[in-house]
Amino acid sequence: MENYFLLKMIHILSAVVVAGTGTGIAFFMYMANRSANIAAIAVTARHVVLADWIFTAPAVVTQFWTGLLLMHKLGYSFSSSWFHAVLSLFLFIGACWLPVLVLQYRLKSLAEASLASGQLTPEFSKLMRYWVVLGIPAFVAILVIFWLMVFKPLPVI
Repeated sequence: MENYFLLKMIHILSAVVVAGTGTGIAFFMYMANRSANIAAIAVTARHVVLADWIFTAPAVVTQFWTGLLLMHKLGYSFSSSWFHAVLSLFLFIGACWLPVLVLQYRLKSLAEASLASGQLTPEFSKLMRYWVVLGIPAFVAILVIFWLMVFKPLPVI
């Protein structure tokens, strides 16, 4: 158990990065979009794409591996209802996040192209709605995973 606390700390910090970066990205992208300032939207969209690659993607990978290592170290069962619930939510979040990544690239391109015309296209607004529709349930699922981690309401063995 000597490296248990280090592993747990890394797991917790990566959870903070996933939740914090996701919340920050959502806030800044939403606020830039509300401003209707195309230059601000373009810069924000560019930074959102970058932030997901620098922070979110490595943190998600870290979450997965440290979670598995912690389960093994603690003797939790990989066939437990708790693990199935956590894994299902993790996969659901990924199923929302992967299309969001694609949408973010498209939003970035559309915003940058709109700089010349001075007007966002209707496609941009439509894709922003999809981006929000995928982001909200993914964020709720993250909160449910936090709840499952802290309270362990389902058997772990």
